[in-house]
Amino acid sequence: MTETVHTFTDDALGDLDAVGLAAEIRSGRVGRQEVTEAAIARVEKVNPQLNAVQFACFERARTARASVGVFSGVPAFVKDNVDVAGLPTCHGSAAFVPHPARRTSAPAEQFLRQGFVLLGKSTLPEFGLTASTEYVGRPATRNPWNTDHSAGASSGGSAALVASGAVPIAHANDGGGSIRIPAAVNGLVGLKATRCRLLDQPGVRSLPVNLVNEGVVSRTVRDTAHYLAAAERYRPHRTLPPVGLVEGPGDRRLRIGLIRHDVLGRRVHPETEAVLDSAARALAGAGHDVTETRLSVDPVFVEDFKTYWALFAILMSASFAAGHGRRFRPRDLDPFTKGLAAKVRRAPLSVLPAIRRLRAGTAVYDAHFTDVDVLLTPVLSHPAPRIGEHAPDQPFDELFGKLIDYVGFTPLNNVGGGPAVSVPHGLMTGNLPGSVQLSAPRGAERTLLELAYQLEAVSPFPKITA
Repeated sequence: MTETVHTFTDDALGDLDAVGLAAEIRSGRVGRQEVTEAAIARVEKVNPQLNAVQFACFERARTARASVGVFSGVPAFVKDNVDVAGLPTCHGSAAFVPHPARRTSAPAEQFLRQGFVLLGKSTLPEFGLTASTEYVGRPATRNPWNTDHSAGASSGGSAALVASGAVPIAHANDGGGSIRIPAAVNGLVGLKATRCRLLDQPGVRSLPVNLVNEGVVSRTVRDTAHYLAAAERYRPHRTLPPVGLVEGPGDRRLRIGLIRHDVLGRRVHPETEAVLDSAARALAGAGHDVTETRLSVDPVFVEDFKTYWALFAILMSASFAAGHGRRFRPRDLDPFTKGLAAKVRRAPLSVLPAIRRLRAGTAVYDAHFTDVDVLLTPVLSHPAPRIGEHAPDQPFDELFGKLIDYVGFTPLNNVGGGPAVSVPHGLMTGNLPGSVQLSAPRGAERTLLELAYQLEAVSPFPKITA
């Protein structure tokens, strides 16, 4: 039975975003403990239906000392693929024997130093390798807008908790769309920053091609903008131009390239295209120059990304086996992860050429901005699938084909290193929120945030409570 699930009510959280809630706490109009208890109550109400919490640490939240930061006192979750001292990290996998981490990783530290009250860790699919937070032998994480449908991935748990109102903001990360995809299907803002803008997990920058970026999912552009500014102050990047705090739309007329075909030249689902066209009209109406264009990417990019995607499964399994010993059981990996590993083993000679070509992806990405300032694309090729359509226990080739058909636009930014943001726009059939992706040259997060503010102003985001 189709159901919309949310926890918005007249408590200490109300319908405030994270910036607004932090201001209420600073002013004394609401108490920090009152906010924590309200958030815990919301999580306990919604999680039985959404299955978005991997580990809760409510007592730890209740007794935590107040910390200073832009978001001091705001309740939040960290995705369960980064270490937080004292909590297990299981990467969405049944292959781990849960064991408390000894120390907090750099990206989790960068997030928590902004003053958040940690309520726990959110769900993700195994190793973050797929686009729906579903499992073998345990309930899927569900979309609060329509619980028959996927919450996306890999930051699916974080997105479901934020969209449902349990918390206003949550940690997320993105190696091929894992911030932007769940943001899109849950009606949220999800920014993947420029490569290395924010701190990374250990070893990420040593990978053959660095794809992974840290960030947040939020219900407003200003939450994402304030988080990026705060994280940047915590650890500024040495060479990238600083973004600073972006507080509203810009006044520059931008050249926007509208893209409606994926790398393989395929058009998207009609409802997805209708959302894209609506956003294009809104931006043109706001004074920008919107011109239709195409992605200039060799179709071999798709095969190369598939190969590297599969290689990730082997690299992570080997890393976890080395680091966790008997607390990691490879036999318990899910069928999709095993299928990815088998794909590489069947064609090992394809790996090095794929890596070589992907390393050239930065120049390929940069070339798209010779004549435009921003690209406007779909986030995904079709609306969020129903639960079960992307389940990891179906035949590997069948699921992998579905994922390639679904994730048609996000990976280029990971390979190219450029920033991109998912911005909610309109509603589709089944009460599913629409979304578009804005991409810009490396280092141009300010441009994206200013444009996202403008789209939010001229076309207010859909509300789950409507």
